[in-house]
Amino acid sequence: MTTSDSPAADGDTKATTNGRAGPLTDLRVVEMGQLLAGPFCGQLLADFGAEVIKIEPPGAGDPMRQWGREKPHSKSLWFPVVGRNKKSITLNLREADGQQLARDLIAKSDILVENFRPGTLERWGLGYETLSALNPGLVMVRVSGFGQSGPYAKRAGFGAIGEAMGGLRYVMGDADRPPSRAGISIGDELAATYAALGAMMAIHHRARTGRGQIVDSAIYEAVLAMMESLVTEYDQADFIRPRTGAILPNVAPSNVYPTSDGEVLIAANQDTVFARLANAMDRPDLAEDERYKTHSARGAHQAELDDLIAAWSRTLTSDDVLALMESNGVPAGLIYRAPEMLADPHFRARQAIIDAPNHDYGTLKMQNVVPRLTETPGAVHASAPHLGEHNETVYRDLLGLSRERLAALNEAGII
Repeated sequence: MTTSDSPAADGDTKATTNGRAGPLTDLRVVEMGQLLAGPFCGQLLADFGAEVIKIEPPGAGDPMRQWGREKPHSKSLWFPVVGRNKKSITLNLREADGQQLARDLIAKSDILVENFRPGTLERWGLGYETLSALNPGLVMVRVSGFGQSGPYAKRAGFGAIGEAMGGLRYVMGDADRPPSRAGISIGDELAATYAALGAMMAIHHRARTGRGQIVDSAIYEAVLAMMESLVTEYDQADFIRPRTGAILPNVAPSNVYPTSDGEVLIAANQDTVFARLANAMDRPDLAEDERYKTHSARGAHQAELDDLIAAWSRTLTSDDVLALMESNGVPAGLIYRAPEMLADPHFRARQAIIDAPNHDYGTLKMQNVVPRLTETPGAVHASAPHLGEHNETVYRDLLGLSRERLAALNEAGII
């Protein structure tokens, strides 16, 4: 946690906690990232109360303000989520005056998040050596495609490339088709999640030592970290995991099964759970059949077991199958889209989806903060700000610039 002599523990902190809630309200974060990898890290920190000041180029702002397939009234529906709970200031980091203002702001902050190509901040006089000399407790979070070192460090590296090189793309999809992709930017978001985790580790270390450090989160490594035993299997058994579509080989039964009016996902791959599924099917004998009695046996006979379950499930409605699974303690569920999420009573009871206040739409439905903390929960107090909405608050109230100086900087295109 921020100590009494750390930058964001001075007298201006309490004045800036307007509406923020969570365990991180004593932390100030400067977000220099754009698009998704850096900003999603900033969103996670802001969700739990950190004061996140997002720096954006004057005039244009973060390109995420324009991204997204659906744009009612020419407004992005993606940026209000990734920009939520943040403050927005404009600043031209390519100009000397802008770089100095950035240094002044970072000197009063706890964490800097950036996702420029490695070497960019150093060219702007904003490298870690420079910034840590001004603020020894600074935690600098650097998200990039390939990390801050190594022969690929300075390559351009979007999330899709990290997903491919980290191993995820090869195992996604059906075996008879080229590799597929997730319908979300999973590589960027994994790197951002690890970056936020690393930031909290570094802040914990700073609480003991007073010293900051660099958190280096590479997209390809964040994806690689999720690949379970993929590398070890090749190392020890020369096995390369193939694409297997909707199933995991040798994990059975766990698949999408047809019903008379749709389909249901059933996951009963543990021995005791499979026995309960067999009872629900009025086939308790299956649990004693040598072909299906153990995890390994079911894996060896996966296809025939799936066919057997499908022949049973297609004689029932989805609701009937779900009811039987629930009464027998077998994990099962429908494959949800947004309409099903919004209609589900469990989602409503836990407020998994909330109405967030928004300048342009009044409110916008979006996912709530996770995980849930019992004593210091996070919250969404605002969706994304307008470009430069907090220029005066930050530059005047925090950095002490006069109105005249702000006007001059604006005229010169610095802010």
